[in-house]
Amino acid sequence: MFTKHVLLRFDDNVKNYSKGKDVRDGLSSVERSGNYLWLACDESIGLERVKIDENGHFSQHQSFCLLDYIQLPAGDGCEIDIEGLCFHGQYLWLVGSHSLKRKKPKQESDNVEKQLQKLAKVEADANRYILARIPLLHNPQTGEYQLCRSCVHPTEPETVLTAAQLVGWQETNQLMQVLKEDSHFKAFMEIPGKDNGFDIEGLAIKGEKLYIGLRGPVLRGWAAILEVEVVNTEYGYFALKEQADGKLYKKHFLHLGGMGIRELAILEEDLLILAGPTMDLDGEIAVFRWINGVHQQKEALVGSEELDKLFTIPHGCDINSGKDKAEGMTIFDQRHLLIVYDSPAEGRKAAGNVVKADLYEI
Repeated sequence: MFTKHVLLRFDDNVKNYSKGKDVRDGLSSVERSGNYLWLACDESIGLERVKIDENGHFSQHQSFCLLDYIQLPAGDGCEIDIEGLCFHGQYLWLVGSHSLKRKKPKQESDNVEKQLQKLAKVEADANRYILARIPLLHNPQTGEYQLCRSCVHPTEPETVLTAAQLVGWQETNQLMQVLKEDSHFKAFMEIPGKDNGFDIEGLAIKGEKLYIGLRGPVLRGWAAILEVEVVNTEYGYFALKEQADGKLYKKHFLHLGGMGIRELAILEEDLLILAGPTMDLDGEIAVFRWINGVHQQKEALVGSEELDKLFTIPHGCDINSGKDKAEGMTIFDQRHLLIVYDSPAEGRKAAGNVVKADLYEI
């Protein structure tokens, strides 16, 4: 159930690494570490950090360019479309959408033929094919969490922590290569994400296991989570780890009533799932709980009766159609989830580059 609004204040004087939107208008993922929130804008090559104040709101905005930590295939030429963040161990992990995009036509244009041609154009942004980790060190004296490219482990001086990413080749990577042969996904790899094509929008980690949530495709009402592990290869890179059965990943399908996965989080042994429409439309958004979801020895087919629907989240409609799309979710404390929104409606924004996020009781 909804508890209260939390204000996020961004600073106009901080360098903006977004390729289009203001940061507050394109929030796609959020993660908490101590007194800080890390946020991603879906049209950026950077990460945002804000700090909690005495009233429970967040300010002291700083921005970090990811080119300072990892290799982006297209440099600063295009967005990463970050859709998942996860703080685990000494690392902040992030994942791009890995999706194709279709050009958006301008309905108000008089040149219909040109707009139809635009609607037929599908593009691949090389920076979207990123799965990476960056050391995130805690300073016990100041409480600050700071990104590093390479540093010594704070309690294990013989261990060096390094930023690294999944091995890749320009507009693809190892994950995309293996999924091109997958019986469930291969038909969707060349379809844009907003058309129920392949589209990553969630990341959570437990132990050595990474859980990757798919907004699309949704197959006859069933959404998918990929479970992978990784192993370090050369400096700055890691690869998918071969599992006991010789495969590089597991697939778990969950019946979320036709919704795709927008974000993942882990609470103790359970997977929390933010779910919403897979295509570009207004529709129900809800949070589900998969009890013991992190303890699957085999691939799973999880029916709706095995999932707890915790609550629904209001979304934009009518005059706010296409707005207030819940896209990011993090565990705020043991009793609450924090939800952030892409394309916030005007009522969610305030002067001073402020936007409202929401706390929900678990």
